Amino acid sequence: MTSSLLTPRGRVRTPAADGAVAAGSTAATRILDWRHPDVCALLRMIDVPEDPDPAYRIAALRRAHRWIAAAVRPVYSVRDELPVSEVLRRRRGSCSQRLAVLESVARASGVPTRVRGLLVDGRFWYPRFPRFHRLVPDQVVLAWPEFRLDEPSSDEPSSDGPSPAGRRGAPWLTVSELFGDLGELGEAGGGGFTNAGAETLFEALSRTAVDWDGATACPAGGAACDLSGYVLADLGHFDSRDELFTRHGQTLCGTARLFAEPVMSRRSAGA
Repeated sequence: MTSSLLTPRGRVRTPAADGAVAAGSTAATRILDWRHPDVCALLRMIDVPEDPDPAYRIAALRRAHRWIAAAVRPVYSVRDELPVSEVLRRRRGSCSQRLAVLESVARASGVPTRVRGLLVDGRFWYPRFPRFHRLVPDQVVLAWPEFRLDEPSSDEPSSDGPSPAGRRGAPWLTVSELFGDLGELGEAGGGGFTNAGAETLFEALSRTAVDWDGATACPAGGAACDLSGYVLADLGHFDSRDELFTRHGQTLCGTARLFAEPVMSRRSAGA
């Protein structure tokens, strides 16, 4: 069973009812501090193009993803608020922190990003902690990035919802859709994702569909592409991950993060 002992007391996480639209942004934030010299150096290294063509921008973001996967060691950090520049300095980070690095590259290159807040069942992480289920938080706040690579066409209505699987022309693409249509990824034999073994969620999204909405199915007999069964609540869209964590807090309470971070941030998630 999961545990609620290490999570913030008295916090009820529900979607916002104000109807606000998350337009996304290219602005630097406390977490996405892309103006920092270390982030600028990464941009030069992966050769981010000035060409606004979506195909070139997608190619650059794929290069950035490959670099992050190879150079930033996967660990179990519990500090979602850590600035991207610090993640790059340490050369290690959680899936959430490495996704933030990718967002920073996008924003620095002129691609607006936003995040979808998902409240994920802690059981999703059971395979990684087979003997410590009682220490796994019962709810995990996940910031799932989305990217706007072009403007919507004149005949396509604007929508704050996620791009439906299979609509490559939709204005917003989820991070998994940077690597192809979710339906095609699901059928390509990538194998889905089990959250077990050396591969982390960050690496997996480049080879297989990662679908939190239940719209994609992997071939029969393969690992699941549909992860919607783990979603406890859809918290909606936010202009930045900073805004998401300000409104809904991080997964663990401050005291738990203080004591867990020194240990977890050095434990490899790719072992």
